[in-house]
Amino acid sequence: VQPNNYSTFYDDQRQNWSIMFESEKAAMDFSKQVCIAKCNSSPGLDSVLCQDLLLGEGQGVEGGDSVEVAYTGWLFQNNGLGQVFDSNVNKEKLLRLKLGSGKVIKGWEEGMMGMKKGGRRYLIIPPAWAYGAQGVAGRVPPDSTVVFEVEVRRVKLAKESSASDGLSVSSRDSPAPSPVPSSDGFSAD
Repeated sequence: VQPNNYSTFYDDQRQNWSIMFESEKAAMDFSKQVCIAKCNSSPGLDSVLCQDLLLGEGQGVEGGDSVEVAYTGWLFQNNGLGQVFDSNVNKEKLLRLKLGSGKVIKGWEEGMMGMKKGGRRYLIIPPAWAYGAQGVAGRVPPDSTVVFEVEVRRVKLAKESSASDGLSVSSRDSPAPSPVPSSDGFSAD
């Protein structure tokens, strides 16, 4: 993914190709389909598949940095997107998390590394990196592959951080870390 609705890729002969799209939406939709195709063409998904949709600006985030994200999660069914099982896109509260703190599923910790403010990324996460054999009652069946579209709205780098940065993450532990910890642990903006 490149600025101004371009994407570039290499084919199997190592030739470089560029595609320009008429709109940002068309470029993002294409990138999502590429990610789904990568997933469907791999015999067994054993790690997180990441596909940038928008690059964002600034420094890439790493472990210890705090981010505020908007996201939507789908079940991956029949080689494509199934039903939405979780989203905060139309809600007022963004999800705040500190990367590397273990408060969200492992696939998020891994898949969000290097993202920048304003960046959007598509993550296809196998069960071992998501909710595993237990799933999430009533929402995610056991052993489900899940898909998330994640957008980083705010970033607080660890090295700029102070004890009173207001981005503390709820320390309530649950047996299955969810990308949606209960929001009552956060201070209001």
